[in-house]
Amino acid sequence: MQYGFVGHAHPPQHGDAKGSCKEIFSLSMKLLQISSRARTRGGYQMFELDLRGRHVVIAGGSRGLGLHVALAFAEAGASVSICARGKSDLEAAGERIAMHGVVAHAACCDLAEHASIKAYVEEAATRLGGIDILVNNASGKASSDTEQDWAASLSVDVLATVRASSAAQPYLENGTNPAIINISSRTAFAPAPTTPAYGAAKAAIMHFTRSQAAALAGKGIRVNCVAPGSLEFPGGWWDKCRVQNPALYDRTQASFPFGRFGTPGDIANVVLFLASPLSGWITGQTLLADGGQTLQ
Repeated sequence: MQYGFVGHAHPPQHGDAKGSCKEIFSLSMKLLQISSRARTRGGYQMFELDLRGRHVVIAGGSRGLGLHVALAFAEAGASVSICARGKSDLEAAGERIAMHGVVAHAACCDLAEHASIKAYVEEAATRLGGIDILVNNASGKASSDTEQDWAASLSVDVLATVRASSAAQPYLENGTNPAIINISSRTAFAPAPTTPAYGAAKAAIMHFTRSQAAALAGKGIRVNCVAPGSLEFPGGWWDKCRVQNPALYDRTQASFPFGRFGTPGDIANVVLFLASPLSGWITGQTLLADGGQTLQ
């Protein structure tokens, strides 16, 4: 089901009051339908959008945030394809996606290699029957200022986003309500003295998002970006930090006005919103989803 706003071609006249009231009631019921279809899963709320019939490709989706986004799309009824380098993680993730009764495709792909990305996107489009939504979630996860980290950030975070978008564009042009969602980070909004390569790459993705949006609007493709704050989930960096460096963990947790880290589910909700018709008039924007972390 697609939700939209009901409007008049012309302003309502005095005699249209009854019809106008009906339209307002209809809109209110639709909004109520959206807000009431929320449930709790894993400690966070999942808002259930109906995305049946949509085909989603997630570059980097076998674990962490990418996996949670993939599962959220599957729960909404979309067919989902994910890729990553690790075969064991991919197989487990593909099985979890398929449990939702949707078409699930998982393939190995080296997101640092142009040819590998092109081949994966073509295979995903064939297996799903097209591409309506592309989520660029690749990251080299640079953690220092070495030349190796800079190379990884440029080849994976930046160029994988460029290459996957280019490979998917012909399919998106023929898709339904096509959209690209790029994943950046709150790190892009402030100096990152210990992880400058990571911060610079994520800032580049934000700028590229605006360029993409301007270039693809004429083809009906929306492009937006999500910049998550610090996220905690089992096996993730902050989950390990809680044990290995409790002082840093506590200090970072205290930076959230709500008193907790974000979860992958918090970000998955934002990605689904930007991929859905509910955000049909939004393009070229970066949504900072950090629970107010940058307010401190």
